[in-house]
Amino acid sequence: MANNKIIQHVYIVGSKGIPANYGGFETFVEKLTAGQKNKQIKYHVASRSDNSEEAAKQGRFEHNGADVFSIDVPNIGSAQAIAYDYKALKKAIEISKQNQDRHPIFYVLANRIGPFASHFAKKIHALGGDFYLNPDGHEWARAKWPKPVRKYWKYSEKKMVAAADLIIADNPEIEKYINKEYADFHPNTTYIAYGTDLQKSKLTIKDKKVRDWFTQKKIIENNYFLVVGRFVPENNYETMIREFMASRTKKNFVLVTNVEKNKFYEQLKQRTHFDQDSRVKFVGTVYDQELLKYIRENAFAYFHGHEVGGTNPSLLEALSMTRLNMLIDVPFNRAVAKEGAVYWNKSVGNLAVQINQTETYDEKRIADYTKMARQRVTDEFTWESIIAKYEELFVS
Repeated sequence: MANNKIIQHVYIVGSKGIPANYGGFETFVEKLTAGQKNKQIKYHVASRSDNSEEAAKQGRFEHNGADVFSIDVPNIGSAQAIAYDYKALKKAIEISKQNQDRHPIFYVLANRIGPFASHFAKKIHALGGDFYLNPDGHEWARAKWPKPVRKYWKYSEKKMVAAADLIIADNPEIEKYINKEYADFHPNTTYIAYGTDLQKSKLTIKDKKVRDWFTQKKIIENNYFLVVGRFVPENNYETMIREFMASRTKKNFVLVTNVEKNKFYEQLKQRTHFDQDSRVKFVGTVYDQELLKYIRENAFAYFHGHEVGGTNPSLLEALSMTRLNMLIDVPFNRAVAKEGAVYWNKSVGNLAVQINQTETYDEKRIADYTKMARQRVTDEFTWESIIAKYEELFVS
């Protein structure tokens, strides 16, 4: 029984909480806790009170064996995320104090509370604890933020990096950037990737759910290029749409994304007139994960236009499911896919030419890309290996 004695308390702040309903960090915490092997670790996870019924009803509850504590956040617009992280870390420190934990770890996801980072680091060190940080991607470079907000993200990143005892980057290029950009602080860094699933979809071509969706959207298996993700400018939707429209392909371009009440969508429609090209199909979101897997698996090729950030979850999903992946050529994406993808850039005509070329690819060439992409995921991005690395780090 001595083996199961808790020796390490880990407090995770910065995801919206578990059970996971949202994006990358939430899925990460869900997988980390659900796949836990080392029972000497006790996870404590902050959750927004509006993240789940349990969080709304109860101040504290268990999920995947983790102690989840609920945080109420005032509705104050874009500052809400900062207020949430601040309150969550404050609460985590209080809980740790009450528990009289020995050498607790406080793992903060993303750089939102930089102005308060040294204040929290002092409190954590007074407990004998350590302050770990996942810096996420380059939030300050995202086009969706106005200039003053971008300045805040950059300042906040600097302050977080200066205060952290360890920085865990999910992409080797992010680790390189931190060490170069903040060399004066001599940051202590390590690299642990994000993970993904390798299970194939349980659905088949004959399933009613599949046939209904494909019929309704007027799409045929293996006859469409695909993109899945948030409809924001820095994911290069404009380049992908323009270049696709300029190509000669008869295949469709299927965009699985939410464009309701989206100003960027209306702007793009006016600038590109994509609504006059019957091949371009905005199909809304797909929340059914098995159906989404099937849609990914049966695409002819996948476009990935994310150029801001570390290891993007939708890229890992594409590499593990779609046969041919076409990625914007930035260091983050090359670090993940290596030889397992085709790369394009934003210069006029570049992607259109590559789309035309894919029409000439034989089965062997596509199969080679598929094999290399799957190998990359198997070698470096399975949740099992990611969880093992985190557990080793936490108890070392």
